Amino acid sequence: MGSLFSIAIIISIFGSCAQIGLPTGGVKDTLAPKLVRASPSYGSVNVTNSKITFEFNEYIDVQDLQQNLLISPLQNRNPIIITNPRSISLKFRDSLLPNTTYNINFGNAIKDINEGNIYQNFTYAFSTGAFIDSNFITGKVILAETGLYDSTLIVMLYTNAVDTTVLKKKPNYIAKVNSDGTFRFNNLPNTTFNIYALKDGDGGKTYNSKAEIFAFANKKINSNSNITLYAYAEQKAIANTITTNAVAGVIRSATEKKLRYNTNLTGAQDLLQPLEITFTNALKNIDTNKIYIADTFYKRLPNVKFSLDSTAKVIRFNTAWSPATPLKLVIAQTAVTDSANVSLTKSDTITFNTKREEDYGRLILRFNDIDLTKNPVIQFVVSDAIKMAFPITSTEFVSKRFPPGDYTVRILYDKNKDGVWTPGNYTQQLQPELVVTLPQKLSIRADWDNEREINL
Repeated sequence: MGSLFSIAIIISIFGSCAQIGLPTGGVKDTLAPKLVRASPSYGSVNVTNSKITFEFNEYIDVQDLQQNLLISPLQNRNPIIITNPRSISLKFRDSLLPNTTYNINFGNAIKDINEGNIYQNFTYAFSTGAFIDSNFITGKVILAETGLYDSTLIVMLYTNAVDTTVLKKKPNYIAKVNSDGTFRFNNLPNTTFNIYALKDGDGGKTYNSKAEIFAFANKKINSNSNITLYAYAEQKAIANTITTNAVAGVIRSATEKKLRYNTNLTGAQDLLQPLEITFTNALKNIDTNKIYIADTFYKRLPNVKFSLDSTAKVIRFNTAWSPATPLKLVIAQTAVTDSANVSLTKSDTITFNTKREEDYGRLILRFNDIDLTKNPVIQFVVSDAIKMAFPITSTEFVSKRFPPGDYTVRILYDKNKDGVWTPGNYTQQLQPELVVTLPQKLSIRADWDNEREINL
């Protein structure tokens, strides 16, 4: 099944093609439709009829069933939905299982036709056995890498499952995750379950890609339980980009033949960052005597660390920059050559200044109730990208030079002490490292003392 339920909808239209509605004027309708009759009635037992009809007190509009409708236990074949002006009929195409409680949730698909008032989370239950199962499972799914929530995840329950079942078979029960990360299963039998959460990219309702966001519990859970799952993607999704390789024998264009570069100097040099030079082609030869940082008298700056990144395209100069200092970046024409032995077209000298101390804020964070035995790391995030991260070794974090801006603050509990978040591994039954995102943003102003109490 390519999506949660690809449901065939047959709309019966009575009379002319004009829209059905009530006369205009009068008090605005603010009431959602109400169910006036269901056949079989809600909570019926020993049901054998595979068709269910719902009648409402007003004209209804049914939308987005594919995104809303959930039927548990999960169906192998899509049921048929027939909508009429005041009723909905559902016909199962799978045989009803014996002694089983079925739960149907229409989500927010049903609304009145005039004002769009939603019949929220309309649910219906019946049983093919002698009683309605009344057990439940509740919980929350948290994205381990951020501590936030994702309402596009589904939670899956399996009965009589082994560890590999989630890789091969669809679940018995499905629930959606709400915007606050919570979920709930109702009308469950009194048994144990394997429980998982999944961002089901291909609609197969199986965990078949390590790039899918996934969560699992390390052991079976009982009904009438509450559980928290921590979701992660073991591998980052690969962007679907198309690359074109040069065909052998094709001559490169004049632009491709030239070796060019740019720097990360968009103003004064950041005291906290290296100066970077990025070249258009990978470098083969570098003469460090001909590419360097100097003072205004062209005297080479001491204690500068020179490095080339793994792509052989980015040179970095890192040092303890002195504030408000004029400097020069000297690049001779023959300083570098690429794999085709192409050098730069000319020598260049770029004059720049380093930033001032007052261009930065002074930051003090005081942590209350932080557990230092869990190896916490503080992460400063801008637009979902981690800009800075520091291990927390005491109850106070101090920085005399902190870049101004608005930051989201996260606390990573770094189990393996490598300084970065580590995802889980289902095969090895390893849970991911956990991150807590603080609810309040941190705003840093230049040349200000910025202090904050952090409660965890």
